[in-house]
Amino acid sequence: MKTQPIIRSLLDTDLYKLTMMQTVLHQFPAAEVEYTFKCRNADVSLKPYAAEIKAQIKALCELRLTENELHYLAGIYYLKPDFIQFLKLFQLNEQYVRIGEDERGQLTITVAGPWLHTIMFEVPILAIVEEVYSRNEYAKVDLKEGQRRLMEKTEAIKKHPLREHFKLMEFGTRRRFNREWHCHVLEHLKRSVKSNLVGTSNMYLARELDLLPLGTMAHEYLQAFQALGPRLIDSQKMALETWTKEYRGDLGIALTDVVGIDAFLKDFDRYFAKLFDGVRHDSGDPFTWAEKMIDHYKKLGIDPKTKTLVFSDGLNIPLAFELLEKFYDVTNIVFGIGTNLTNDVGVTPLSIVMKMTKCNGQPVAKISDSPGKTMCKDETYLAYLNNVFNAS
Repeated sequence: MKTQPIIRSLLDTDLYKLTMMQTVLHQFPAAEVEYTFKCRNADVSLKPYAAEIKAQIKALCELRLTENELHYLAGIYYLKPDFIQFLKLFQLNEQYVRIGEDERGQLTITVAGPWLHTIMFEVPILAIVEEVYSRNEYAKVDLKEGQRRLMEKTEAIKKHPLREHFKLMEFGTRRRFNREWHCHVLEHLKRSVKSNLVGTSNMYLARELDLLPLGTMAHEYLQAFQALGPRLIDSQKMALETWTKEYRGDLGIALTDVVGIDAFLKDFDRYFAKLFDGVRHDSGDPFTWAEKMIDHYKKLGIDPKTKTLVFSDGLNIPLAFELLEKFYDVTNIVFGIGTNLTNDVGVTPLSIVMKMTKCNGQPVAKISDSPGKTMCKDETYLAYLNNVFNAS
């Protein structure tokens, strides 16, 4: 019996893939990149599922955006007409994906080709791997436990004394238990805590459930400028400048941890701090990060209450409320919660990523504020990057 495709629409991805893709189309259409998949679960082998994953990626590459989907995208004011015309022709190409195994017999997935034509692979491939693993390892899981946990979360939101200040963004596409559960979670959130749900990163579900699609940039965007820019030391500034050139004040949340928060703050001067609406946290201690950002805004003569801090690193509801209690009266706070919403059903989810590791033939890397999150194939380059940004 033929297995149903896991990804059934090219919109079943995160908004920031499209916002970055538009920037690539306009600014760097000839850039060539490589992405590398990594499973951080030491006790998990995905090799038995290689054929199924490959078949799902093949099905993904048969998809095209429908006229209704294109009409929806055309209604998003910061997506430009020429980009919509490009998307009418767009289709993922299976030839850019290589599936194999490393020297330890672990599954490898590499995507290599033009950035413009490969940028849309990451999110659906991660969702495919997670769901293939879940349907094989946890075929008989009782989702009543997941429902109990979900209701526990929404009840905690309803009862919290600072509920009116709690702003939630759903960020769980890449590591969801499966697509049906993802939809159920969002429907429940919309029904139970509608006033707290700001929106979702998932374009398909935003359209289906009449929610606001949310997202700006990912690590790959800033990483690419390590190879695209004239000088490595200026790569973050060039990335931020290019973003402002593309969006002219829209989508103003900057990502802070590509070469560490301290190096970011050196580049995030008064010009950028005033141009961008806020910043997003994705590694390192969130309390320390928030204090550094608030102090930075104050030193620049900017009222932190006029800026937004987005927390999105492995969050759960209790931690989000701890952060809210600490900072809600100092700055505007939003919480992007992913895996803890879409893959908290009583089993252990995979910890999987797919990161850009090359751009235009050169190594690129993220120097994470969290130990173990740094990912680079070239240790010499990583040392050089650390040295240039004093991030070690």
